[in-house]
Amino acid sequence: MGVRLLKILIKNGRVVDPSQKLDKVCDVLVKDGKIARIAKNIQTKADEVFDATGLVVVPGLVDVHTHLREPGYEAKETIKTGTMAAAAGGITTVACMPNTLPVCDNSIVVSGIKERALKDGFAHVEVVGAISKNLAGKELAELADMAEKGAMGFSDDGHYVQSSRLMTLAAKYVTAFDKPLICHAIDQELDADGYMHEGTVSAKNGVPGVPPLAEDIAVARDVLIAEYTGAHIHIAHCASKGALDIIRQAKRRGVNVSCEVTVHHLTLTDEACANYDTATKINPPLRSWEHVEACRQAVLDGTASAIVTDHSPHCTEEKDVEFRLAPNGFPGLETSLGVILTDLYHTDIFDLNTIISKMSCEPAKLFGLYCGTLKVGSVADITIINLNKEWQVQTDKFYSKCHLSPYAGKQCKGKAVATILAGKFVMKEGKVQNYAKA
Repeated sequence: MGVRLLKILIKNGRVVDPSQKLDKVCDVLVKDGKIARIAKNIQTKADEVFDATGLVVVPGLVDVHTHLREPGYEAKETIKTGTMAAAAGGITTVACMPNTLPVCDNSIVVSGIKERALKDGFAHVEVVGAISKNLAGKELAELADMAEKGAMGFSDDGHYVQSSRLMTLAAKYVTAFDKPLICHAIDQELDADGYMHEGTVSAKNGVPGVPPLAEDIAVARDVLIAEYTGAHIHIAHCASKGALDIIRQAKRRGVNVSCEVTVHHLTLTDEACANYDTATKINPPLRSWEHVEACRQAVLDGTASAIVTDHSPHCTEEKDVEFRLAPNGFPGLETSLGVILTDLYHTDIFDLNTIISKMSCEPAKLFGLYCGTLKVGSVADITIINLNKEWQVQTDKFYSKCHLSPYAGKQCKGKAVATILAGKFVMKEGKVQNYAKA
């Protein structure tokens, strides 16, 4: 027998749901794991009443670009620790990338990740399969089989599919089952020798840089492939002004292309790399201010459909090396909302509806996921936010196994204070808690 689902009544919160143009103070009733009613002054008995006075109630946050590392790299992260980090950050759905060991390039691995997530997860886990076998860029992976097992889309994330022939073949193929290709669009030859944005900081430090051209050329090719085949091509972690301009122009022509930007490319510049802090080493690299401004504008004008974390945890000893030798990435699930609220909401650059739309509603809709909304009858994935909660990023308290972050010590304003997954609390006041699964 399944566990009895609770009835939860959330009282007096400001309910913000861009999916239904809703922004008002009211109550939310959750019953049997779904949104049962949204109205003022709901009078009913409930198993739990949550007073959300002064708080914001939004659809559970959706991060369509994470690395959970399992299978194969459990020393870096596991599905359990990664989804606990998600819950702590107010994120109820994550999409995990395929650069695992073995690579997620067949239906068996897709099914295995989904089964483990159902058993151990504190968030819903969507699986992204590989475009090519073993991420080698030589031969198509089992795309149809993975799609049948529920793969959200396909990506060789961490690798650019250098072969235009293979990329075009993949694009033609996925149109048969309406799945997107998620592209790590950075030309490998232009990227090969650099490990910092090519600009003033790299010149001062005397290190090889990665030019924005590496993104621009790769994005231009993939946009042309999308235009030629009609396939949905989604450009991951855009960080270049030129690449965003190419995507913007393509969307105006009606090309089936979309893109995302990361929290760090919206809030940090390459100045953060000046002291060789390996927590700031990522791919694409942190770029100069004009590119940060371009990423922000892309969010505001609709060029970018999603704000993501690109959560990329590594072992401490892997990062405790020379900057040029360190792997790219850092954890972002627990800091993403707080950083965005601090640097972009409280500075009046983004309004709250824009943030929730790009961190929940739009990515869910873009990838056809059953989340990102508080519409009556939908699954009750809910994030409750205190916009004015002041806190400090303390990496030693992360649920993620990786405790390195360029935001370490940052004073933030705004935080998720409760996370509800399918009608059950998985986090309250920063504490992730066990919950009974039906």
